[in-house]
Amino acid sequence: MGLDLMLFMADWEQLSAVPVDKRIDALDDTTRPLELDGQYPVQRYGTTCGWLWLPDRESAWCAEYEFHTTTGSYSPHYRAGHAWDEMRPFASASVRAEMDTFLDGLIWDADPANDPSLTGGGGFFPPATDRGGPRVLLVCPPEAVPGKARAWERAKPHLEELRGPFAAECEGWAGFPDTFEDFTALLDEWGDVTAEAARRGWGLVGLP
Repeated sequence: MGLDLMLFMADWEQLSAVPVDKRIDALDDTTRPLELDGQYPVQRYGTTCGWLWLPDRESAWCAEYEFHTTTGSYSPHYRAGHAWDEMRPFASASVRAEMDTFLDGLIWDADPANDPSLTGGGGFFPPATDRGGPRVLLVCPPEAVPGKARAWERAKPHLEELRGPFAAECEGWAGFPDTFEDFTALLDEWGDVTAEAARRGWGLVGLP
């Protein structure tokens, strides 16, 4: 998986006003406007990663998130989704239901036919028509975000139940997270992402 992941939180009303075929460019151009001559026009808060905002944050309608637990590569997210796919048959029914709700459409697809890179996120973005065309890695509309944030809140206290399934199905194998702690740390960041997007009523978009 040589892809990177640029994750955006966006005001869907503002993004919907942009023509469908220009929405991918709008996200990238808004967080990295060309008129700033290559300077990265964001303000970071908390640590060196996290949410990245334009200098005029009050009027910003989207922000980019940089993960603390990755170097920008999509591979850790793919590996975490792969790990969940292998572990889920061994999880309790309640934990499986919450994790399915949380992860589906973010880093794991319950139905691969709904892959946003093929469908354009249900038509909100243009589907990829060729290998060189613009595409998306994930699309989570604002109406779906609060349910994911709540599912994570319910699942998080029970993550220790997954340590055994992780050790049995994932640990030590290529293509999976290196450790259970790596797996849960990445999911915790996704929990923070969904919580902030839910608080604002915004959606999430992942671009390669």
